[in-house]
Amino acid sequence: MNNEVEQQARELITKIRPFIQRDGGDMRYVEIKDNILYIELLGACIGCAASTITLKQGIETIVLEEIPGILAVEAI
Repeated sequence: MNNEVEQQARELITKIRPFIQRDGGDMRYVEIKDNILYIELLGACIGCAASTITLKQGIETIVLEEIPGILAVEAI
């Protein structure tokens, strides 16, 4: 992916993080590879049963709407 897409992803994660942090979790950008955005879930997200729902129905939905070219969001 190009630097512009990476910058968009980093900025969007910065906007999303406060919502995740409200419940004690956090997230950080890792990389974009093969049009997949990889993030790391931190804090209360680790081991949380709802983290998969948050990832796919929350974070991924926003990312796919906002950043053309990203096909999925995966947690490492």
